[in-house]
Amino acid sequence: MPVILITGGARSGKSRRAEVRARAFSGRSVYIATAEALDDEMAERIARHRARRGSEWIEREEPLDVSQALIETDGVGARLVDCLTLWLSNLLHAERDWPQTITELADTLKRQQSPVVLVTNEVGLGIVPDNALARAYRDAAGHMNQTIAGVADEVEFVVAGLPMKLK
Repeated sequence: MPVILITGGARSGKSRRAEVRARAFSGRSVYIATAEALDDEMAERIARHRARRGSEWIEREEPLDVSQALIETDGVGARLVDCLTLWLSNLLHAERDWPQTITELADTLKRQQSPVVLVTNEVGLGIVPDNALARAYRDAAGHMNQTIAGVADEVEFVVAGLPMKLK
């Protein structure tokens, strides 16, 4: 079954596009959310996403162990992971071995029997950040996106709500 990576800038329409792609497969879709409601603004964002999706989705919150969530939900239906860049931020904050964890995710994706749609931000299109932490995050996100795109069957780049097929 396909692994589909959808990337683009912030507020580009990536999540909506990913939802459409995941729902196109038969069966009930599983939404694997990596965001955590650590403040009121994020809680509001999560609530808006849930309201937009409706009750047709099986929801699973997994801020760190995305590979395990995919393994446990394989065979249920298409899975949507939203989003990898928040997941990467969670890994860095938790001081996890992010390169190894990304490699594990890539290996897990190769073994999935049900479709997987992943959302990620393309953070490398702007100016070089002015601080070391932001540059390190940008570099880690670039590494992650290249790794996952390498194992994906399809890659789309979304701009202004319009998808462009890259792979």
